[in-house]
Amino acid sequence: MTTDYSPTAGVRVPDTELAAEATALVRDVTDDLVYHHSRRVYFFGALQGRVRDLSWDPELLYVGAMFHDLGLGERFRTSGRRFEVDGADEARRFLRSHGVPEDSVRRVWTAIALHTTPGIPAFMEPEVALVTAGVEYDVLGLGYEDVPETDRAAIVALHPRPDFKRRILAAFTDGIRPKPETAFGNVKADVLQHYVPGFERGDFVRTILDSPWPE
Repeated sequence: MTTDYSPTAGVRVPDTELAAEATALVRDVTDDLVYHHSRRVYFFGALQGRVRDLSWDPELLYVGAMFHDLGLGERFRTSGRRFEVDGADEARRFLRSHGVPEDSVRRVWTAIALHTTPGIPAFMEPEVALVTAGVEYDVLGLGYEDVPETDRAAIVALHPRPDFKRRILAAFTDGIRPKPETAFGNVKADVLQHYVPGFERGDFVRTILDSPWPE
């Protein structure tokens, strides 16, 4: 498997047993959409780390990136929990099974759990910040010009994104539709409002006013 994507940036997937097993696991249980997106998240996150002059653990960033959308899978659709938490728990089990220290496990769990919660990860540990940065780059195009066009093209050549915008929105919809309550107060409510007829998003103000407190 080719791990170097660019003659200029030279970011590589860690050449370790842990990274290889993470790759094999995610490749086995996800489709091409999630696999290639997850790999791009790692590469773009690492490049954003260079832009921000951060120091991070490549293995932890890689596992966080590879597991971050695992919770969208069909087997988690009846969990009743946010898909980010399902993915984070899977990463925690994987890392603990390899004897990874608990502080490192916590960083990866947090990186995955918060990757759709803007405004917070950027102020946390580098691995947490950079999983979100990679996701925001690949999905939202935030900081698009931070990565040189030659590097961006090389990453996409290695991990293509055909019709990605439509397909990732469909994956979000499929993963969240069975548990719409988990969209309350987060960005997935936007997805369900666009793609699920009859969906009614939770209203934070209404929740406060209708609470059992008398005043």
